[in-house]
Amino acid sequence: MKLQHKVILSLGSNLGDRLLNLQNAVNLLHEKVATVVKISNVYQSEAWGFVSDDFLNCVILLHSQKDSKQFLHEILALEKDLGRIRTADKNYQARAIDIDIIAFDDEIITEEDLHLPHIEMQNRKFVLLPLQEIMPEFEHPILKKNVPELIHICPDKTRCEYFSTLNHPLKVNLNNISYLAIEGNIGAGKTTLTHKIAEDFKAKPVLEGFADNPFLPKFYKDQARYAFPLEMSFLADRYQQLSHDLSQYDLFSDFIVADYHIFKSLIFSKVTLGDDEYRLYKTLFDIIYKEMRKPDLYVYLYQNTERLLENIKKRGRSYEQEIPADYLEKINQGYLDYIKTQTSLNVLVIDVSKKDFVSNQQDYLDILEEIQRKISN
Repeated sequence: MKLQHKVILSLGSNLGDRLLNLQNAVNLLHEKVATVVKISNVYQSEAWGFVSDDFLNCVILLHSQKDSKQFLHEILALEKDLGRIRTADKNYQARAIDIDIIAFDDEIITEEDLHLPHIEMQNRKFVLLPLQEIMPEFEHPILKKNVPELIHICPDKTRCEYFSTLNHPLKVNLNNISYLAIEGNIGAGKTTLTHKIAEDFKAKPVLEGFADNPFLPKFYKDQARYAFPLEMSFLADRYQQLSHDLSQYDLFSDFIVADYHIFKSLIFSKVTLGDDEYRLYKTLFDIIYKEMRKPDLYVYLYQNTERLLENIKKRGRSYEQEIPADYLEKINQGYLDYIKTQTSLNVLVIDVSKKDFVSNQQDYLDILEEIQRKISN
């Protein structure tokens, strides 16, 4: 399952410092709108459809959780910040910056303010040549042709040639680690963050398959009766999944991001089980834990109870709606207490109580930078 949309943008400029205009646009898109994943080289081409100075153009690929309408709204606002004023005049004009949505996944939209894929993309070399660099496999959802095929039939005969390069705005480098585990309380956003990092950094996600556990809905209705079978089934499932999934990857060349670590089983069991059951459970857990590969970095997303309850309500899982606040507080404290004892585990605690890394791009980048600093240190 993909969490984010793949968005292809074409950027152009033929006024002022054209290269700087493109770089500023790329940087602001990355900081305010969505994660820039790939950037083509910059091409110089003749003004298309009117007489003016040559344009510099590039194509970029972004990952975004926003829908196409919201994305368009934010692009237009960013263009305005960069000095572009769109008018009702449909004639081509010289401009400091031009940002066009070329494609949004494989969506087909025909509306007055949004046409996807871009109605002229197959007729523009300054779109197709840079697009071939970063996404040659892209297939036009209407014409059913990939980029090399579109270039072959493109009627555009104007000059379009390599000019320069741009700096990539994504400064975070996660190549120093091969296994990242992201943890958090119920509703903290660990799975969402795992998806985002996996997609942005070409990592292989390992996601907990909690939804199929038959004891979970029963547990929330009668904790005393179903706590032990629930925790035992979770422990077995987590051990089996992690052992299987990690064995499938080359930990020297692959980058793996998981939305849990096996010791979450101990955290939850200490809260849910009685003393005798917990002692038995911990004996079994300790045997399993010794065999598990430890992550290179363990990130715990701390979120206050009020926000956790808001997120739980928002995502609407019926069996979670009656979770009491004191249960979430015990889980949070259990994590923090246990983390303090893990001297052999490389741990980073990030307070996300005031962050929204889904809607706010800068919050997401701040989290990445905290991970980068921890890795660098």
